[in-house]
Amino acid sequence: MLIRSKGERLYAHWPIQAGRGMRVIAIIQARMGSTRLPGKVLEEVGSQTVLARVVERTRRAKRLDEIMVATSELPADDGISATCAQRGWACFRGSEKDVLDRYYQAALVCGAEAVVRVTSDCPLIDPEVVDLIVGTFLDQRVDYATNDFPPTYPRGLDAEAFTMAALTRAWGKAKETYQREHVTPFFYENPELFSVASVRAESDYSGYRWTLDTPEDLQLIREIYRRFDNRDDFSWREVLSLMQREPELALINAHVLQKSYQV
Repeated sequence: MLIRSKGERLYAHWPIQAGRGMRVIAIIQARMGSTRLPGKVLEEVGSQTVLARVVERTRRAKRLDEIMVATSELPADDGISATCAQRGWACFRGSEKDVLDRYYQAALVCGAEAVVRVTSDCPLIDPEVVDLIVGTFLDQRVDYATNDFPPTYPRGLDAEAFTMAALTRAWGKAKETYQREHVTPFFYENPELFSVASVRAESDYSGYRWTLDTPEDLQLIREIYRRFDNRDDFSWREVLSLMQREPELALINAHVLQKSYQV
């Protein structure tokens, strides 16, 4: 069912698994206006768009109740909204710059009790990792759980889980521009306000870059998918084995510097 909210934001309910207590919603942020690779979320990777890869891999996680794509109200992002409508994906449209507000409003629409944040520049996002983060979040009953502080997984497997109460608190108190644009800095910058759990891999693999921000990143991701016959059901551990067998793949984007929000 498609429903239009008061602000003309379109969404559709997309249940995955229900009846497990806290209602956990994955919200995937997406926009066309990337600085280094404009339109990257609708670039093709093995006959599917980057956004489709992110959505389909995320929805394999077993500890989510619903998934929603959250994009902006800018005309430039109409293509994302149209893609969601075509594919039957839930979609919310909100502020371009204030992504924290976009998440808050989208979570309200979904009736979320907990939110998992995934970004659309992660076409190798892994459901096993998402489930591990959500499981840690639920089992330890924290306000916020992440695998990015400190980073031990390859860049591009990042995900975060937080309660609706914590999101509401950050939404009301975060004032800095970067805190609004990047959603979660207020959580880990204020440990006295939030209980935090860090999810770590068994070894430090953070030197691998599997995120999508430049043409070189896109080349690597296409090569990885090609090695798996353009399926998207492979695991991050299989990609790791591939990179260890073919270390030259990592050289494709080894020179790319990760952007920092603290600039």
